Amino acid sequence: MTTDGALARVIRSAAGRTAAAEAETCELCAAPVADAHPHLYDIEAAEVRCVCGPCSVLFAEDGAGEGRYRLVPRRRLRLPPVDTAVLGVPVGLVFFVPRSDGTVTAQGPSPAGAMRWEVDAAAWQRLTAAFPQLASMAPEVEALLVNTVRGLDEHWIVPVDDCFRMVALVRREWRGLSGGDGVWPAVERFFAQLTERS
Repeated sequence: MTTDGALARVIRSAAGRTAAAEAETCELCAAPVADAHPHLYDIEAAEVRCVCGPCSVLFAEDGAGEGRYRLVPRRRLRLPPVDTAVLGVPVGLVFFVPRSDGTVTAQGPSPAGAMRWEVDAAAWQRLTAAFPQLASMAPEVEALLVNTVRGLDEHWIVPVDDCFRMVALVRREWRGLSGGDGVWPAVERFFAQLTERS
C-alpha cells in the first residue's frame, strides 16, 4: 500500500503551514474546506482525500462512487488492553486495518513512512471473538491503533486518517538511527490528545 499522497497531505497539515491550510480545498468540487473537514478514503489509490461537507454526504452510503471511495468515520473508541501479540507483529506502535476482502494489514510508522505486514486472518478472527468491538470496525476506514512503547498501554479504534497523522508525526520528528529525543514525547502527546467521540 502506498500512502505517500495521504502522508504528504497530513504532513502539510501537521507541520502547521497555515497558508496551505487556508488554501485547502475539496478534492472533488474545489470548494474551500474548514480546518476540521471530512475525508474520503480512495481505495484504488490508497489515499485519503479532503472533501467538503456537501460532497461527503454523497458518500455516506456504502457502494457510493462505485465503491471506490469510502467516507472516513469520526468515531474514536478507547479499548481496554488488547492482546495483539497473537497477531505476530513485533512492534509496539502499530495500527491494524481490516479490509473488505477479509484480510487485515498491520502498519507501523518509521522514518521512511509506514511499514506494512499481512496479519493471519484466523488470528484476527480469534482476536475479534475475544474483543467484539473489533468486529464493528468499518473495513478500509477504521483501524485498531496500539501503542505499547515505553510502558504505555494505549488501544483505540480510530479513523484511518488519525493513523496517517501519527505516521506523519513519526516521520517528521525522527532523528538519527534511534529516533532522537523528540519522537517518543511527540507520540505520547499524540495519544494524550486523542478523545473519544461517536
